[in-house]
Amino acid sequence: MSEAPKTNWYDAFPAPKATAALLSREAALASLSSSDLLLVDVRRTDYEGGTIRGSINLPAQSFYMNTAVLYNLCKRAGVKQVAFYCGSSSGRGPRCSGWFADYLAERGETDIQSLTLVGGIKGWVKAGASFTQAVDGYDPEYWKQFDESN
Repeated sequence: MSEAPKTNWYDAFPAPKATAALLSREAALASLSSSDLLLVDVRRTDYEGGTIRGSINLPAQSFYMNTAVLYNLCKRAGVKQVAFYCGSSSGRGPRCSGWFADYLAERGETDIQSLTLVGGIKGWVKAGASFTQAVDGYDPEYWKQFDESN
């Protein structure tokens, strides 16, 4: 009896063709009060410890089916940059920003840019007090588990 091959949630969707540009933490922090930037937190089961101020939560597992909804909202609101992040921005964040970049390219959209936030929420929190002050619901106890000095 052989085991069924393990599948990932994202196997049900096409792989992104595009690799979105990166957005540094510093640039994102400087733009938090700007209506030009929308941050999208794509965590689902690990959506804990707080989220970057002003972010919306669209879990990666359902994002592909909702790409058009996000696009239409951004278009109407005049958003110029959409930056995606997850825990470390090494899986879900880049995948979603790639899907969104593909969607933009298919429509010839040049007024909106899809980006990936460097380091994700973990990198944001590690960057220090000026960053953690911009985390709604920040829970320092939660983040201690990721501190290498423990």
